[in-house]
Amino acid sequence: MTNIETATTMDKIVTQIKTRFKVVNHVGRMSRGRRKLLVYGLVVGTLLLLAYKLRTCPEPQTMFMMPKDKFVTDENMKIYSYDRNMPLIFIGGVPRSGTTLMRAMLDAHPDVRCGQETRVVPRILQMRNHWYKSSKESLRLKEAGVSEEVINSAVASFILEVIARHGVPAPRLCNKDPLALKSMDYLKVLFPNAKYIFMVRDGRATVHSIISRKVTITGFDLNSYRQCLEKWDDAISVMYKNCNKVGSGYCLMVYYEQLVLRPRATLTEILNFLDIPWNETVLHHNEMINKPGGIALSMVERSSDQVVRPLYQEALTKWVGQIPDDVVNDMANIAPMLSTLGYDPAANPPTYGIPENVAAPEHQYESSASGDSKHTTTRKR
Repeated sequence: MTNIETATTMDKIVTQIKTRFKVVNHVGRMSRGRRKLLVYGLVVGTLLLLAYKLRTCPEPQTMFMMPKDKFVTDENMKIYSYDRNMPLIFIGGVPRSGTTLMRAMLDAHPDVRCGQETRVVPRILQMRNHWYKSSKESLRLKEAGVSEEVINSAVASFILEVIARHGVPAPRLCNKDPLALKSMDYLKVLFPNAKYIFMVRDGRATVHSIISRKVTITGFDLNSYRQCLEKWDDAISVMYKNCNKVGSGYCLMVYYEQLVLRPRATLTEILNFLDIPWNETVLHHNEMINKPGGIALSMVERSSDQVVRPLYQEALTKWVGQIPDDVVNDMANIAPMLSTLGYDPAANPPTYGIPENVAAPEHQYESSASGDSKHTTTRKR
């Protein structure tokens, strides 16, 4: 009740009391003492009525924008909460580097759900980068009172909702959008406890797969091996720098060749890095494809037709003999990241290593993809 309403009510009450008093006094039916008693009774009653009305009037409230608890439920109504501080898993790399195989293997684990490629996560990250690369756009945001923290909160909420709700709930949520790792350093700001699986593959094999399977990637000319290798070098360089930037505690570089040749050793290291207990199902992902509670595949993803098979090694050197001679002879200059990652740009075909179930002398484990004189399965950055 406002002050104006209270004053108006009091005026009405006083007027009523005076009117009643005049009427009683005029007819002379009451003595002075009884009239005083009546007036006091009316005043006390009025005050009690006002007190009651003031208690029942709604009090002004201060509005706070409090974040609501976010959660999803599974078919058994078990609740899974999610927020920006949860240990999300991001899988990425240049397309055709084994990201789909990696996510299928993790999806086979009962505690993990990656799900299909969303394609919207890299786009929202690209949009945000555009806003801040353009001085005009960033000025507009500033003048509109839209701070960087507001943008971060909005982008994080968008990505989190997509990851949490585009598949079945699970204790550990994972996202596989290959090119999202070009923004790995920014994702680290949005999700401070997230971890990144950075898939690396011989660029020559990656580019041959992109061209032969006609995988459309913005900026890649599918008619030119040279141009595609240059684009691969640019993309992998950005991701490599970001992996180093976020640090070895958050980014694990995984070689596709070693995942195929030494799956048990490689997956053991990956699960240890992610703080996820070992489960044999990760070695048999193909047995869980499109089964209830298993691995869901998108038929529009180019790799879906390949991960339905058990691990195979034929794809490792399919590129040999398929790249034009002039590109092969200039490989070290076209794609310097090959050497940085430990691949020999002059080796045709290269030696990637020995499968883990094949006994071999120690010196035979040397691999051009290891970066060390002794074979390694993964490399932390």
